[in-house]
Amino acid sequence: MQISDLIPWGRDRNEVARQQGDGDNPLLNLQRDINRVFDDFWSRFDRSVGVSNGLLSVTGPRTDVTETDEAVDVSVELPGMDEKDIDVSLSDDVLTIRGEKKAEREEKKKGYYLAERSYGSFYRSIPLPPGVDSGKAEAQFKKGVLTVTLPKTPEAQAKVRKIEVKAS
Repeated sequence: MQISDLIPWGRDRNEVARQQGDGDNPLLNLQRDINRVFDDFWSRFDRSVGVSNGLLSVTGPRTDVTETDEAVDVSVELPGMDEKDIDVSLSDDVLTIRGEKKAEREEKKKGYYLAERSYGSFYRSIPLPPGVDSGKAEAQFKKGVLTVTLPKTPEAQAKVRKIEVKAS
């Protein structure tokens, strides 16, 4: 076995399929099992970042933060979640969004029994610029997207000054 056989990228996947016919060689079986472990491990990173089991990933849910003269808007993609699974809090100019999802499925039919469980949680802390009016913050969850709107205080809005861009 070569080291290159352990690295999933660049390996010819057809070669692995071809080797599956060599079932009587214990070393080839071991190599195939190790390859399968590495393929399974790396395939987790191939999935869409931001979603694993419909919810989580290594980096957390996809988040967009936009700032206008009047407000800061935060949008978080949370497919498969309900609003009751989400907790939004604001303290010391940091917006914290937490979520947890538990799903269980049980199916009993003639000849088989199926039980599946999935679990995932996340949290995301977003530092906010000064001048956000935390008392007027609003959160809305619609079609799997959480949108938090944080209006700026009148003082912060008054400090915004447009600067004309001149051609040189």
